[in-house]
Amino acid sequence: GDQLIASIVNDYTFFVLPDIATQLSALEVEHFNSEEEKLAKKDALMQDYALKSERVHTIQQLLKAYTMFVKDDDYVIIDGEVKIVDEQTGRIMEGRRWSDGLHQAVEAKERVKVEAATQTFATITLQNYFRMYHKLAGMTGTAITEAGEFWDIYKLDVIEIPTNRPIARQDLNDRVYKTNREKYNAVIEEIVKMRNSGRPVLVGTTSVEISELLSRMLSMRKIPHQVLNAKLHQKEADIVARAGQSTLGEVVNADGTKEKKMLGAVTIATNMAGRGTDIKLSDEVKAAGGLAIIGTERHESRRVDRQLRGRSGRQGDPGSSVFYVSLEDKLMRLFASDRISKVMDRLGFEEGEMIEHKMINNSIERAQKKVEENNFGIRKRLLEYDDVMNKQRKVIYERRRHALMGERIGMDISNIIWDRVLRIIAKGDYETCREDFFRIFAMDIPFTKEQFDKMSRNKLEDETFDIVIEAFKKRTSRLASVAFPVIKDVYESKGQMYENILVPITDGRRIYQISVPLKEAYETEGKSILIAFEKAVLLHTIDEAWKENLRALDDLKHSVQNASYEQKDPLLIFKLESVHLFDTMVNEINNGTISVLMRCSIPIAEESDVQQATANQAADNRKKNKNGK
Repeated sequence: GDQLIASIVNDYTFFVLPDIATQLSALEVEHFNSEEEKLAKKDALMQDYALKSERVHTIQQLLKAYTMFVKDDDYVIIDGEVKIVDEQTGRIMEGRRWSDGLHQAVEAKERVKVEAATQTFATITLQNYFRMYHKLAGMTGTAITEAGEFWDIYKLDVIEIPTNRPIARQDLNDRVYKTNREKYNAVIEEIVKMRNSGRPVLVGTTSVEISELLSRMLSMRKIPHQVLNAKLHQKEADIVARAGQSTLGEVVNADGTKEKKMLGAVTIATNMAGRGTDIKLSDEVKAAGGLAIIGTERHESRRVDRQLRGRSGRQGDPGSSVFYVSLEDKLMRLFASDRISKVMDRLGFEEGEMIEHKMINNSIERAQKKVEENNFGIRKRLLEYDDVMNKQRKVIYERRRHALMGERIGMDISNIIWDRVLRIIAKGDYETCREDFFRIFAMDIPFTKEQFDKMSRNKLEDETFDIVIEAFKKRTSRLASVAFPVIKDVYESKGQMYENILVPITDGRRIYQISVPLKEAYETEGKSILIAFEKAVLLHTIDEAWKENLRALDDLKHSVQNASYEQKDPLLIFKLESVHLFDTMVNEINNGTISVLMRCSIPIAEESDVQQATANQAADNRKKNKNGK
C-alpha cells in the first residue's frame, strides 16, 4: 500500500494515458541495433499503455460503485458476498455478477472479499435472442400495456382474454401525501385497520430498504408480520401462499379493554412477489372483505402495479387495492409533485392529510406512460446498436464454429496465410515487409529488395505464399515427429490404462496443454495433435479478440453519444466506427493465429532424447514433459 502511494505521489503520469500514436511514430525514426530490439521497445510501450488504460478504467468503476450503486437497493450483502437485486422483481439474481470490474469495485467499497474479475465473453440483447426462435408466443396478465412494443419489435399481436369470473376487487384511488414520513405512518394505520377487521394485508414495496423500514415500524406496534424481500427469496412461494390467512388473536380497544377476534395476516413483499402463487382465502376472510393490497409507491411501469393489484381478487374473490404515494417519491418528483404540492398548500393541508381523487390517478398514470415510452425508446435504441453488433456476432460465431468442428481448419489456416501475405506485400515498403514477416511468420523475408521492386505483384504473392506454406508445414510436421515416439511408447506399453494423452506445445510465451485421444494420436502418427492444436489456437485467439472487441464496442457506444451535441446521429457514427473496430479485430485474430502456429514447438531438451529413450526412461520423460495423463 505504501509503495503504491509513493508511486502515485512521485509519478504525475500515473493516471495519465500516454499518446501511443506519437510514441510509436517516434520509434520509427529511432536507431536500433536489431529488429528484435525495436519490437521489444514497441511491446514495452504497448504494455505501458494497456496498464495505464486498465488503471483509469478501474478508477472509473470505483467512482460508479460509490456514487451510483446503493446497498439494499441495487445489491445486498449475504454471507460476505455482494448479490445483485433485480430492480424490476426485487429478487436476488443468483450467480450473476456485474462485468468489467464493476462487481469488484462494489466488493471493495463494502470491504468484503474481492473475487476474481470477470469480463464479458458473449453478449446479446433479449430481443435479438428471442428473434433467433422460429416461433414466438407467450402469456402474461399485463401485456396489454406493452402491446405497441410487442408489435414493433416482434410483430406479435396481444390478445386480451376475459377473466373466468367477474372481478370483485375494488381498485381504490391513490392516496397522496406530502412527505414519505406521513405516507408510511398512514400505511401502518391502514395495515392495523385492515388486520383488526379480519382482512389479511399484502404490502408491496419497491426496495429491501423500504420493506425493512415498514417491518421495524410494525414491530414497534407489536404487530406480527412476515417480510419477503431479496434476502428471503427462498421462502417466497410459502410466505405469499399464507398471505391470505387469518388467525384468532387479541386486540386492545381504545378504552383499554381486550377483545378476542379473527385477525388478518400481514405480509410485506416486493411489488412482484408471489406471481404464480395461489393465495387462497378462507370463508372468514372472504366475509371480512378479502385480501387487502397496499402499495407503498407507484412503480415507473404500470405493469408492475397491475401485477401487485392482481395478487388480490383471484377467481372472483373479494378484495381491494390502494397505492400510497408521497410527493417525495421518484415518479412524483419527476412529473407531478410541483403542481400537486401547490394545490395542497393552497387548500391548507395539515400534517397527515391527503389528496384522493381520480384526477390524481390519471395524472400518475400519464407520468408512468411517459416513463414507459422513454424506456421503450431506450430499449429500441439499444436494439438498433445490438443489430450492428449482431452482424459481427454472426461472422465471428461462424468462424468459431468452423474452428470447433475442425472439418475445414486446414483451408481456413491456408486462407489466413494467403491473406497475411497479400496484406504485407500490399504495404509497398520493403523494410516494413521484413519487419512484418519476422513479427507474424517468425521468418526472414523470402525475397530480395530487387525482387520486391521488379517482380509482378501476382507472381511475388504466389511464390511467397508457397514458401510460407512450406515453412508452416515443416514447423507443424516437426511437432508430430517429436511427439510420436513418446505417444508410441505410451500406447504400446500402457495403452490399456490411458484414454487420452496431454501434449504441451508452446509458442515461447504460452504453453497450450493439448488433450488428444491416445489411440487416434498413435494411428495418425501424431498428426491428430496438429489438428487439435490448430483448433485450440484458433478458438483461444478468436475468444480473446472478441472479448476485447465487445469491450471496445461498449466504450464506443458511450463515447459516440457526444455526437448529438454536434447535430450528428450517434448511431450512424457507431456503425461507421464499429466497422473499423471489426476489421482491426479480424486482423488481430489472423495475425495472432499465424504468429502462434509459426512459432510452435514441444518444450523438450532434445528431439534425439525422446527418439532414443529406452522403455525404462520413457516414464521419466513422460513425467518430465507432462505428456502422460
